[in-house]
Parts: sequence; C-alpha cells; structure tokens
Amino acid sequence: MRKTMRTIFLAAVLGLLALVVPDSTPARVDYTLVKFEKTAGVDVDPDVVWILAVGSDARPREDPLRSRGDALQMIGLNTKTGAATSIGIPRDSWVPIPGVGSNRVNAALYFGGPQLLGRTVGSLLGVEPDYVMVATFSGLADLIRSIGGITVDNPRPFSDVHLQPEGFKAGKIRINGMNAVEFGRIRKSLPGGDFDRSANQQVVLRGIQRKVAARASDAGFIEGGVLNVLKHLHTKGVSPAQLFRIAQAVAQVDPAKISTCVLPGGIGNIGGASVVIPDTAAAKRYGNDARKDATIRRC
Repeated sequence: MRKTMRTIFLAAVLGLLALVVPDSTPARVDYTLVKFEKTAGVDVDPDVVWILAVGSDARPREDPLRSRGDALQMIGLNTKTGAATSIGIPRDSWVPIPGVGSNRVNAALYFGGPQLLGRTVGSLLGVEPDYVMVATFSGLADLIRSIGGITVDNPRPFSDVHLQPEGFKAGKIRINGMNAVEFGRIRKSLPGGDFDRSANQQVVLRGIQRKVAARASDAGFIEGGVLNVLKHLHTKGVSPAQLFRIAQAVAQVDPAKISTCVLPGGIGNIGGASVVIPDTAAAKRYGNDARKDATIRRC
C-alpha cells in the first residue's frame, strides 16, 4: 500500500511540474534534464534508459549548459531487471566532436550544449543517451545534504591543497555536501589522475544509491527527496510520463546488479596540453556489452 501511494504521489508531482514549469527556467537551476534527439535508426532497447550525467564546471552567473563538463558518466538503467551500469569518461579524453573537430570531450558542452555532448559521447561508446542531465556543483552538494550525507569506501588517502587540504582517509568515510562533490573533483594528487577521478565519481554515485535504498522506507524520505530535486529542476522536451519513467527506473535499481567501469586510455600531449587518449575499442565494447541490459560483464 505504501509503495502504491508513493507511486501516486510521484506521478502527481511530476505531472504538476510539467504543467507548471514546462521548458521554463525557475529562479535557480541546479539540474537540467534534456531529452536527447536520437539519430534515426539507432538500435535501442525499450527496457533500458540511458542518461548522460554531467557535472558542469560553470561558475556563478555562467550558463551550466554551455560550460565545460567536469564529470561525465553514462548511466544505463534497466527498468525490467533493476540492473544499472555507469561508464565513466575521463573529461580530458581527446575525441572527435561533430562539426567542431577533435578536442577534449568535455568541450562539447561548451561548443554545442547537451545535444552536442550527447552526440559526441554516443559516437565514442556506440550508445546514445535518451536524456542528458546537467547538474551544478552546488546542486549536487544540496542533493547529498538533503539525504543526510553518504558513506563511501575510499580505496586510498588523498588530498588537494586548494579543494581539500585536510584530505580524505582510506576506508569507509562519511562525506556530505560540498565535501562529497570535492571527493569526485580532485585529480592531481591521485595516482591515476583523470581515471581515478572518474572512478571516485562512481564511488559517490554508489554512495547516493545506497543511502537512498537504506532510507527508502522512512516516512516522507522519498517524497522529500523528489521535491528537493524538482524545486530546482529545468526540463527541455521531457514529458510527465518520461519523468515518471526515469524516477521509477532510479527507484528500482538493485544494488547487487550495479556495474561500473571507467573508460581506459593513455596520457598524450596535443598542442602542448596534456590529454587522455581513450581506448576506443574498449569504449565500443562497453557500449555493446551494456546496450541490451545495462550490464557490463568486465572492465
């Protein structure tokens, strides 16, 4: 009965959101969900929803949709089985950007917004997103605060003289708000650089999922979380039914069926700048592996 009532509540809220603020900008935008315009003839599975999650590097008063992406995770959600996967894409990956030429993958957001970034990542992986979700640093921090912080299993101690001088200890640690965001932003002090940063972003995503799953039965928790996100959500081309499908897919994720991989590659130098040369064969393998069921068997 409680699950049914929550479903009704969620449907009502999402429907109200679409009626009141369709394609319009609220006073403060922390999250923007964009319906991606897919290429005709692309092979898709109706049970899998693909969301390209982007942490925008926008500073105050900058447009998050036309800034460089600081975090890039292609997330697949299987609405039938509860499986989920996340493919981390190092932001400095040097790739072809349609209509622009080769550049760092995160520059696609700056040059052409979510649609161009979706096309660029789709070409790399062989899987196009259904939606692109762009979040600001402050939006992600507020989201994590709203669920009471998260616990993550940190594989190594690390710090950053500017972002986190006290650093993060190894092992299970509790992080909250902007500290959690910084956990996924630090790169220079990590042995694997951009690759380890992308893996840490997946650690944060797992921490969020675990916290939500653990508190899902608490009275008002799901409802409060939904409302917290919707207060600062801007949608572009997303219907109430599509919003509801995404929310259901997220709620149904089975922690035992989550797979995560970071796209491998090497470090190169182009025009005097350090970049990541992605393993394009591995990128296509990940896409092919996860396309049908949102599961990657091996990284």
